[in-house]
Amino acid sequence: MMDQGEFREMILKRSKLIAVRVIKMVNEFPSKTAYFVIGKQIVKSATSTAANYSAANRGRSKKEFYAKLCIVVEECDETLFWLQMLEDAELVKPEMIIELKKETTEILSILSKAKKNTKAALYPKTT
Repeated sequence: MMDQGEFREMILKRSKLIAVRVIKMVNEFPSKTAYFVIGKQIVKSATSTAANYSAANRGRSKKEFYAKLCIVVEECDETLFWLQMLEDAELVKPEMIIELKKETTEILSILSKAKKNTKAALYPKTT
């Protein structure tokens, strides 16, 4: 079983790897408007996911961590959206991004659960 620090480092590594994979994929896109627009958006959201997760872990308080984590979840969800758009618009073959979509979905699920748990710890329900 890994401790909290090891868990956070593992999530940071995985989110950075997604960002690197997205950057490499976008660098291979042809010079067409749709690719440019979606490519710019997905690079921004994927790199923002990793950067904001890194910043969240340096937060000075649980509330600051939670605020950054909300941004991380939003950016990760946006990355998944753009991957789906690439597929839906038939700009990439599904098999080219299946693993990237799977990894992004897993990270989104983990981060969403962390967000929910952090919120519950910060704002416990009182009866």
